[in-house]
Amino acid sequence: MQRAKKNYIIYAMMLLLFGALIYLAIESGSRFAHYSPNEIAVQSTPFEMFSQFISNNLHHPLSTLLIQVIAVLITVRLFGFLFKYIGQPGVIGEIVAGIVLGPSLLGYFFPDAFLFLFPPESLTNLELVSQVGLVLFMFVIGMELDFSVLKNKINETLVISHAGILVPFFLGVVSSFWIYEEYASSYTSFIPFALFIGISMSITAFPVLARIIQERNLTKTPVGILSIASAANDDVTAWCLLAVVIAIAQAGTFASALYSIGLTVIYIVVMFAVVRPFLKKVGAVYANKEVINKSFVAFILLILIISATLTEVIGIHALFGAFMAGVIMPPNMGFRKVMMEKVEDIALVFFLPLFFAFTGLRTEIGLINSPALWGVCLLLITVAIAGKLGGCAIAARLVGESWKDSLTIGTMMNTRGLMELVALNIGYEMGVLPPSIFVILVIMALVTTFMTTPLLDLVERFFARREEKLLQKHKLLFCFGRPESGRNLLSIYSLLYGKRLKKEQVIGAHYTVGTDVNPMNAEQYARDSFSLLNQRASELGVSVENRYRVTDKLVQEMIQLIRKEQPDMLLLGAGNRYKPETMSMGTLSWLSLFRDKVDEVMTQVPCTVAVLIDRNYREDLSIGFVLGGIMDQFLFPYIEKIVSSGRKVNLFLFDAADEEFALQAEQLLSRHVGWLIVQPFTAVQQLIPQDAESELLVMSHTVYTQLSEDESLWEQLPSMLVIRENKNGMEKGTL
Repeated sequence: MQRAKKNYIIYAMMLLLFGALIYLAIESGSRFAHYSPNEIAVQSTPFEMFSQFISNNLHHPLSTLLIQVIAVLITVRLFGFLFKYIGQPGVIGEIVAGIVLGPSLLGYFFPDAFLFLFPPESLTNLELVSQVGLVLFMFVIGMELDFSVLKNKINETLVISHAGILVPFFLGVVSSFWIYEEYASSYTSFIPFALFIGISMSITAFPVLARIIQERNLTKTPVGILSIASAANDDVTAWCLLAVVIAIAQAGTFASALYSIGLTVIYIVVMFAVVRPFLKKVGAVYANKEVINKSFVAFILLILIISATLTEVIGIHALFGAFMAGVIMPPNMGFRKVMMEKVEDIALVFFLPLFFAFTGLRTEIGLINSPALWGVCLLLITVAIAGKLGGCAIAARLVGESWKDSLTIGTMMNTRGLMELVALNIGYEMGVLPPSIFVILVIMALVTTFMTTPLLDLVERFFARREEKLLQKHKLLFCFGRPESGRNLLSIYSLLYGKRLKKEQVIGAHYTVGTDVNPMNAEQYARDSFSLLNQRASELGVSVENRYRVTDKLVQEMIQLIRKEQPDMLLLGAGNRYKPETMSMGTLSWLSLFRDKVDEVMTQVPCTVAVLIDRNYREDLSIGFVLGGIMDQFLFPYIEKIVSSGRKVNLFLFDAADEEFALQAEQLLSRHVGWLIVQPFTAVQQLIPQDAESELLVMSHTVYTQLSEDESLWEQLPSMLVIRENKNGMEKGTL
């Protein structure tokens, strides 16, 4: 306490001493007064002078910019929170905040406040700062691009992402025929206008899509991974395409643009062939260090600025260079994470809201002031949705995705958001997009982004109801080799399910083993393989979904199909020599390959599995069930279904000494007396060999395993249907 008091005394004495000395020094300078110009008479009061001083400071370019930043950040945070509250991505609220601050709302209702916040002479500074923010943001987007995701899903993503570019691009160019002459001919030539309309239809907002996937916990799901990969591929392709479009628009003709395009190709080759390997080596050195020092960060940012400058100079915009700089960064995810953390926060929180505000200043919804312009707006929104959502969804369906996943992918790829605004602002700056069309396309970007979350919820609800209805059905799947085997397996399902089979969902799958099958031949193989099956299905009045695939990984493909479809029962044909956990002898064929793998399939799927051992099976065979005890109660519903259809069933008890189970079987099935004959299993042996081919024996997998231990008996048994109960102990629904 004493020490603090002493310090305060020293501080006071220092102020008094040096204050007095400064005053004396200034007073001594009065002898230089004759050098000063004539003083202007001061007519204002001190308060007026202070007010003028404050006013001058308020209108200083720096003060204006800082006030704009404050207003933008507050408004963006508010709208971002409100839109998250109603279940929309926060970025949509941020875009809307920019429009609210523009002439459409603030400028319309409070023109004085609008002019104070955004005087025309200040917009150049705001634009330059927002462009710097976009350069940083595009650098982050490039770093977020994971080439391993693209590599793992390259086949599907190429089809989906490029369908999501080609289809909307084509529709956009066609739409420009109806728009150009009336609304754009006085601003620009047709080719750049049509190309910009096409590219504006083709953009996908990768950051918004990634955020939606994360919020809906789809990151690790197949549909989420495929959507992310497709969006990434779309991003790369769309930005390369945009670079070409800009080059053509800047040059005026395609021939002139070839110089810019050529330089762009050289630039991309150098970035990937020279700069990227160099950065990979440098990144490997820094990856082992505890921290990334400021010199290395400065070096990376220098590469970013040089790349952006080069693309700006050759005529394809600085944003493309920033994106490419992010793409070629060292692949080490630790390094990328650190760099993204350094750049992303300042880019997203500070700079991007300024871009939204600047876009809002350009978006004057009042420019759409006629029914015809609103008609154009509706046309472009419809074209955008049909081209992007429809194109991606149909492409996803064609590569084998379900309708639910296809529509989910199409809906997410239809999200345009911020990336669309970036492209639109480029077109507006170049004078290619007239103000009215620019506003219409901004509205289109908002609508297609805003609709994503509600539409995803709608798809979920629709398919949830559809799946609920399907749950009331049994889904029955069977895989077969020979065409006659497919027909027989369908007849087995008809036996087990009777007339109800018409109401069930039945899927028949056939695989051709080998990858060197000519596609033209494969189509003929598919038709031939399903001919007998479809003929029998027509006779039964049953609808059977045909699934055909050429593969060299038979078991993996089957298990993948089973896990995807999740059937109640899987029915397999195994020739006439199937034994559990044994290798069958014979010629190498589809049948022998498949027969050897029955146990492998059975162990990896949870559903009920039935295996037909075909020893001259015919549909008119008499039916016998071999029951091993209480664990075979799950076969009772099948017995009742067959008996109720008017067919007699012989019931053989494998363990005749189990009197308790024999009595229980007779009691449970007592209402079918006359149609059901209960007898010991020794009666089966009396059928052999005289009537062996006139019987189909149905039994559990457990009983069959025990039977097959007696080689001589097993060799003489008739056709058999072996059923392994659902591993979960129950099926969806009942017979």
